[in-house]
Amino acid sequence: MSRYTEINSRTIDSWVEKGWEWGTPVSEAGCEKARRGEWDVVLTPKIPVPKEWFPALKGLKLLGLASGGGQQLPLFSILGAECTVLDYSDRQLESERLVSEREGYHIEIVKADMTLAFPFADESFDLIFHPVSNCYVEDVYHVWRECYRVLRPGGALLSGLDNGISYLFDEDEAGKPLIVKNSLPFNPLKDPALMEKLIQDNDGVQFSHTFDEQIGGQVKAGFHIVGAYEDYNHSTEAVFATTEARIPAYWATKAVKPQKG
Repeated sequence: MSRYTEINSRTIDSWVEKGWEWGTPVSEAGCEKARRGEWDVVLTPKIPVPKEWFPALKGLKLLGLASGGGQQLPLFSILGAECTVLDYSDRQLESERLVSEREGYHIEIVKADMTLAFPFADESFDLIFHPVSNCYVEDVYHVWRECYRVLRPGGALLSGLDNGISYLFDEDEAGKPLIVKNSLPFNPLKDPALMEKLIQDNDGVQFSHTFDEQIGGQVKAGFHIVGAYEDYNHSTEAVFATTEARIPAYWATKAVKPQKG
């Protein structure tokens, strides 16, 4: 079988081809609004990232980590950041290229697997923007260590995180009483039945992660957590996304790499 990240790369390509929400590039109108200073981006499905989480973007060295799709990085680029995108999906990276050509800015486009060493020198970036995506990675400690390595002292890591609760239930149970179908941690590499179902449903190879991994892992890597909020699924098709359930399924965090000395 292919390495699981290669399966995920092909799976996300297929989602983009079918009109996946997180693979639909920002419109020309959205870019024009950004030029007027009117913009928002999300790390999680619903709540915009607080503007105060961002430093001044002009001239900032910014890495979009698993952030392809032509949604956030075009806005950062228009606002003056010097952007690099790392993603493992050809279709997501193609969207970045197409939007950059349409809007007339430069972006460094890097196809790479974030489960391996990031292809950047130490202290290359001032800001990392990392929307929900490490649910497709088994070892998130590696991701946090690499983020810490490539950030400059004083730099920030903005992350969207799946808190794992959605993996207890099956997606086809939406609108029905919630019944726990799976145990946590959810790891198909250790459960052939889970792997078979994910592949059959074209869901990619996904993982749940604990608070210790997601939040404690950033602290363990050396980061200081300085901001956080919870968020919910926004699709009416999603499990427990109803008003009655209102179960938060995501966290967003702002973490800072301490200054030296």
